[in-house]
Amino acid sequence: MTEKLEALKAEIRDELDGLSDDLIKLSRRIFDNPELKYEETRAAAWLTEKLEEQDFAVERGVGGLDTAFLARCPHGGDGPTVAFLSEYDALPGLGHACGHNLIATIGLGAGLGLCSVMDRVGGQVLVVGTPAEEGGGGKIELIDAGVFDEVDIAMMVHPSDRTLVGRGSLGVQELNFDFSGEAAHASSQPEEGINALDAVIATFNNANALREHTKESSRIHGIITNGGKKPNIVPEQASACFYVRAAELSDLEKLVEKVKNCASAGALATGAELEITEEDHAYKPMEPNPVLADLVEENFEALGEEVEDYEGGMGSTDMGDISQEIPAVHPYIRITEEDTPAHSEAFARASNSDRGYSAMLTAAKALAMAGIDVLGNEENYRQIMESFQEE
Repeated sequence: MTEKLEALKAEIRDELDGLSDDLIKLSRRIFDNPELKYEETRAAAWLTEKLEEQDFAVERGVGGLDTAFLARCPHGGDGPTVAFLSEYDALPGLGHACGHNLIATIGLGAGLGLCSVMDRVGGQVLVVGTPAEEGGGGKIELIDAGVFDEVDIAMMVHPSDRTLVGRGSLGVQELNFDFSGEAAHASSQPEEGINALDAVIATFNNANALREHTKESSRIHGIITNGGKKPNIVPEQASACFYVRAAELSDLEKLVEKVKNCASAGALATGAELEITEEDHAYKPMEPNPVLADLVEENFEALGEEVEDYEGGMGSTDMGDISQEIPAVHPYIRITEEDTPAHSEAFARASNSDRGYSAMLTAAKALAMAGIDVLGNEENYRQIMESFQEE
């Protein structure tokens, strides 16, 4: 069994080496043409065209999302279904400063690599195009639409300044607080006004007092989105947007209610009226499947990639919602020096660098090779599913 799987892995590596120029060109093309969430028409078209060139059966616009797609390997048979996910939306003003041009082609490459040997392995291989990770929750919409109902295992790799495998993510809920007061002349008749901005400031102060009593992994951070019009007018309208994050879903729910209370207290203290709006697409915490994570780590290391242990801060991703439904992993691969933050111009440059594209190919190989470990070894698949049920 081991010799057969290792031979198939060698074929996958050779296949992706042969496709490397095409994958790099496509990734660079996506980088040069950044598109915001739900607007990724060119990226989705280029990815699906490449998949069709390799005889994948492609469904566009799945789940009611114009820029989502599902592509099915033409080979395979009875057995589990493994899906590789591609993200390709950019950030406003920064382009691909989160490296989604690389994520897009990692998922694509993994699917093409594993598909090349599926005539000798049971199961099915899918590549799923998932738009709008940056605040849109595209994967959540695809879950709700049933796109992942046939998927048994989902995998993707995110670029980073470190190579990490078992790292999770924080769940996140966006809260918008809109306060309404009474306008008045701020100097001659301030007593006639109700200061909506004071309610916003009180909300921030209340949230800051709350931080001491939250878990270290939790996060509360916000901005003032409307602070009034002029200093000599008591602000009649003011608003703020907060992100509330936690590593456990139960903790997130409790913390969201506490932050809402911070805003309600600000309204009560100032006499302002408060309207609270919750973003529909809250992201759940990412729960990497430990057995699947170990397989990915073994293949990273077989390719010469050093996997680190890291216990620092975490962001949020709608891949967390996938991990709550089926076994999933969301590892990271180093494309730049340590302490280069994502969502920065430096990270954008790394996402279009030789080092970045080399890491992209390594990640695609590692995912496809892990796919062989899942589809070609019934015991691995059994342990993955048992571990998921236990969690």
